[in-house]
Amino acid sequence: MTAKEARADLAYFGGKPAFAEELRVGTPNVPARDRYLQLVGDAIDRGWLSNRGPLVRDFESLVSRRTLRAHNTATNNATTALQVAAKACGMRGEIIMPSFTFVATAHAMSWIGLTPVFCDVDPDTGTLDPVSVAKALSPRTGGILGVHIWGNLCDTAALDDVARAAGVPLLFDAAQAFGCHPLAPSPSGTTEVFSFHATKIVNCFEGGLIATDDAEVAARVRALHNFGFDEAMEVAGPGTNAKMHESSAAMGIASVERMDDTLRVYRELHARYREVLSGVPGVVQMPDPPGQTHNHQYVVLQVDPARAGLDRDRLAAVLDAENILTKKYFWPACHRMRPYRTDPVHTPVDLSVTERLSARVLALPTGLSVSPQDVDQICAVIAAAVRYA
Repeated sequence: MTAKEARADLAYFGGKPAFAEELRVGTPNVPARDRYLQLVGDAIDRGWLSNRGPLVRDFESLVSRRTLRAHNTATNNATTALQVAAKACGMRGEIIMPSFTFVATAHAMSWIGLTPVFCDVDPDTGTLDPVSVAKALSPRTGGILGVHIWGNLCDTAALDDVARAAGVPLLFDAAQAFGCHPLAPSPSGTTEVFSFHATKIVNCFEGGLIATDDAEVAARVRALHNFGFDEAMEVAGPGTNAKMHESSAAMGIASVERMDDTLRVYRELHARYREVLSGVPGVVQMPDPPGQTHNHQYVVLQVDPARAGLDRDRLAAVLDAENILTKKYFWPACHRMRPYRTDPVHTPVDLSVTERLSARVLALPTGLSVSPQDVDQICAVIAAAVRYA
C-alpha cells in the first residue's frame, strides 16, 4: 500500500472507521457472571453484606495463593489501601516515589499529610530507579513508595537496600501487578498494595488488598482498616472504614477462580501485538523485564517520532478516529500536575526519563473484549499511520 492509499483508508482523513463500536483500554472482564450472581445471592440470603463476611474471608484466602504473602487484607479500593498501608508501615514526612505513575499514588500520600517527593524511573521498565531514589534522600525522608508499572516489577532488592541503609520503610504500589512475581524471592517483610478496580485482571467492581509478610504490619492494617478495632475488638487507635463488602468479594472470587483462563488470553494477545508490530518503524512494544512472571495486562508502545514520522499524540488521534481508544499511561506525569508542579520540594532530582516516557508511551486495547483479529486490525491501522507519516 502506498502512502496515499494509507491516508485514504484512515478515518482520521475521512475514511470509514475500522471498528463500528469503540474498543477501549481497560474494558472490564466478567469471566463468570453466573458464579458472581450465585455468590451474591448467597450473601443476600445470609443477610451478611459487610463487616468481614465469609465471602471477604474466602476472597482473601484465594488471593493469598497469588500474592504469596503471609497476610492479606481486602479493602474497599486500592487508594484507601495505600493510605492504610503507609500508616501501618510507619511512613512519615517526605515519601520518595516515581512521578511516572497514576496520580492516585501521590494523592493517597498527600491526603494523609505526607509529602510526595518524585524521582526518576528505569527507561526499560518504567519503574522506580534506585539510583535516583538514593539521590533524593534527605533527613526529611520518611519512606519509599515503589510502583510496579504495567506488570513490570521494581528492582525490589535494590530498593530494599536503599531503604534499609536510610532506615525508612518501603512499600509497593502493585495496582497493575497482580499475578506478577520475581523469579527470585522478594525481600522479607515486603508490603504491597493491589488493585481490583473494574479495569484490572481480577476485578471486584472496586477493591484493593494489602499483602505483607510482616505480622506486626498486618495487625496494624487489620485495625486501621476497621475503625481502629484490634483483634480483641478494642479501639487501639484512630482508624478508618476501608473494609471490602460482600458484593465486591463475590465478584473477586468469581474473577480469581477464572484467572488462569484470563491470563492466557492476555498472554496470547500480548504476543500477537509484538509479532505483528515488529516491522513497524519507530513503534516499539515495551519489553518484558527478565527475571519475573508477568500478567501481560497492558500492551504499551513507545513511539519514537524521529523514526515513526509522527508522535505519540498524533498516533493516538489516528487510532481514536478508528474507534480504537488508547491511554497515555502516564501523561502528564505527576510532577507536571497542578497540585505538585509549583513546589520544588516535589522534584529534587532530574526526571528526564520520566519526561521522555510520558511523551512517548501509549497503551492499546486488550483483554477478554478483544479478539486476535481485532489486534491485527489495530496493528494495520498503526502501520498505515506510519506509512502515511
